[in-house]
Amino acid sequence: MLIGEYLHRLDPKRRVSIPAKMRKVFGDRLIVTRGLDQCLFLYTESQWRVIASKLSELSMGQTKTRQFVRMMLAGAEEVELDTLGRVLIPDHLATYAGLKGEVVVTGVYTRAEIWAKDTWENYRTLVTERADELAEELGNQGVY
Repeated sequence: MLIGEYLHRLDPKRRVSIPAKMRKVFGDRLIVTRGLDQCLFLYTESQWRVIASKLSELSMGQTKTRQFVRMMLAGAEEVELDTLGRVLIPDHLATYAGLKGEVVVTGVYTRAEIWAKDTWENYRTLVTERADELAEELGNQGVY
């Protein structure tokens, strides 16, 4: 299980430390890809196989489906944890998420996310302000 919110720094070589608790879940390798809301998604290899399989089964007849599948799959990279528990973020993914300096690594149960600190803080503020409304919607769906 991947949970929590951790402040880290992207070093000049584009490496970021993965929190120790998360390293136990990820093992030596993980998959990083473009996420939603201008962050990066990090998956275990087994969880990535599930996601990629579901995406690859979608109909290619719809433009929006093709676009989303391409965004997720074509942007994906397998990365390895170094001896200090860091991963190298590929340049195209660091650019996509606007990663520079301080970053936030969040756990979202079956994946982790890496956010530029400012982007995360803005997003978190926006969602926090709407928490009651979001909980109501989830309640209507029988989730919460």
